[in-house]
Amino acid sequence: MILRISSIFAALILASCAPTPQVKQIPRVQAQPAVISTGNEDLTSMTTMRRIVARVEPIGEQICHDTGRVSNCDFKVQVDTSTPDVVNAYQTLEKDGRPLVVFSIGLLKAARNTDEVAFVLGHEMAHHIAGHIQQRRGSAGLGGLILGGLIAYSGGSVQDVDTAFDLGAAVGSRVYSKDHELQADEIGTMITYYAGYDPVRGSKFFTRIPDPGDKFLGSHPPNAARIDRVNRTMARVR
Repeated sequence: MILRISSIFAALILASCAPTPQVKQIPRVQAQPAVISTGNEDLTSMTTMRRIVARVEPIGEQICHDTGRVSNCDFKVQVDTSTPDVVNAYQTLEKDGRPLVVFSIGLLKAARNTDEVAFVLGHEMAHHIAGHIQQRRGSAGLGGLILGGLIAYSGGSVQDVDTAFDLGAAVGSRVYSKDHELQADEIGTMITYYAGYDPVRGSKFFTRIPDPGDKFLGSHPPNAARIDRVNRTMARVR
């Protein structure tokens, strides 16, 4: 049984592991003095948000088309004003497959400058560019099939098989979560930089959020590892 469980995790890791898409070097947008972040902006202002999106989104879409891992690169960005106390941003897909990035208004309140907002936007766009939703769904389905199949093969009841499928799917969806976050940090760094913002300054947002540590099957890597990935990426692209 131990050998079988080990095989499950090996299969999941192999199924989930996809290399970071190669990003071509592109001309960097030069920030004008009037739009360089001073730290005094009202980041909850839709005018400020539209300005950030206007600079970051075209870069993300160009990189999305260049890498060619996903077909729909027409990003949409929304701000959720219904969660003022929630600090969060995420990327999902609309019913027609269009990539959607959602910011909570709480995150915009927590951010200290436009570099941080631009970095978060670049990071979330990067999840789509790298195809992480599709990879997560694939590894979740594989995990459910493998563990559910093992329980069925061992003579488990229908209920046991269903429970095992759900457990396998949950484990499968998490096997590569931390690597996906680091990939998104790397691509997001390049998006932010090429859009004319400072990703090193933007990544300081990590210093003010709870550190998840290095938990087994945790969804996010330690904050120090994420900042290190940003710094190493910048050393390469500058």
